[in-house]
Amino acid sequence: MIVYLLTETQKELLLDQLFDEDSYFNPIQDIDNNWIISEEEISQCTNKEFEWIKDLPQIEFNPKPSTMFTITE
Repeated sequence: MIVYLLTETQKELLLDQLFDEDSYFNPIQDIDNNWIISEEEISQCTNKEFEWIKDLPQIEFNPKPSTMFTITE
């Protein structure tokens, strides 16, 4: 899956900001601690203030391992 790479400063700019009328940006970190946003956030962005995200570099998504735990008796 392709995602878009953010700098720390860009991530801070997007926090708590809407990319359309009712959806917020959700920057997350991948396994390499890169800050990223999804392709959907880019393609569905209607907020003119954040047009610059369309020029972000694309990278392959490398998710962090799940933090699920097991319950033992």
